[in-house]
Amino acid sequence: MNVIEASGLGKRYGSTWALRECALAIPAGHVAALVGPNGAGKTTLLNLAVGLATPSAGEVTVLGGRPPGSPAALDGIAFVAQDTPMYKNLSAADMLHLTRNLNRRFDQRYAEDRLAELGIPLKRKAGKLSGGQQAQLALTLALARRPRLLLLDEPVAMLDPIARHDFMATVLTAMADDGVSVLLSSHVLAELERVADYLILVSRGRVQVAGEVEDLLASHRMLTGPAAEVGRYARRPVVRLSRGEAQAHLLVRATADDPVPPGWETHPVGLEELALAYLRDPAAAALPGPARIRSAEPSELTR
Repeated sequence: MNVIEASGLGKRYGSTWALRECALAIPAGHVAALVGPNGAGKTTLLNLAVGLATPSAGEVTVLGGRPPGSPAALDGIAFVAQDTPMYKNLSAADMLHLTRNLNRRFDQRYAEDRLAELGIPLKRKAGKLSGGQQAQLALTLALARRPRLLLLDEPVAMLDPIARHDFMATVLTAMADDGVSVLLSSHVLAELERVADYLILVSRGRVQVAGEVEDLLASHRMLTGPAAEVGRYARRPVVRLSRGEAQAHLLVRATADDPVPPGWETHPVGLEELALAYLRDPAAAALPGPARIRSAEPSELTR
């Protein structure tokens, strides 16, 4: 089952397309990282998936074909927005009570036990909690709804390293224990490399890369060799070229089994390195397979 599936999906605000021609199929059972620069369309995609916005073009379905915003979809989706919105003058207990009454399913015992484990007093007002505690309260409210799909929009952007680690540990526990699928938008690439097993990279309103992290990393390599020979040996599709006077570094679409040109070395690629390469080249063109990369001709590489 695909937890999110989109075809030709687009959203326009006035004359500006925030998201365009989005084709996507995210299978269940993953922590999927949604990566892209500011204004790339990440929040727009999440809002379309949860039903907070309607498409200007194409369509999107969730949880195996349900329309976003429908009762069946809302029962199975929990969403934590970037600024973890909540009523600052309400206590944590009040927030639990409010959320329970606004949803058809809410595990009160789970929520209370989890806040107790985190040391978050039920009587303390949400506005008096630290940033990390507010994020944990928002996550608790979401998970207590027992969702099948958890959408997180930049949830750790304002957290310190310890709070960020604790937040992501909770997300991974929910996935492992309850089978929750997760779509996580974040700029913290180092954190995503630790937790994500699926990658969606969005740039300039379009999906540039989508696929399982293991497959994407296995299909890319870093080549290092003489700068003067870039044009001679760069026969593979090139995602990113970094060239000095003596050496050149090429991130290419290739596997460990592909032959290495004489005088060149090859190294595996990490998630952060791969994501940054695509972010720096938003003009990527579609190639067969789950990934999209830009094919650079040798003549381009010798300029």
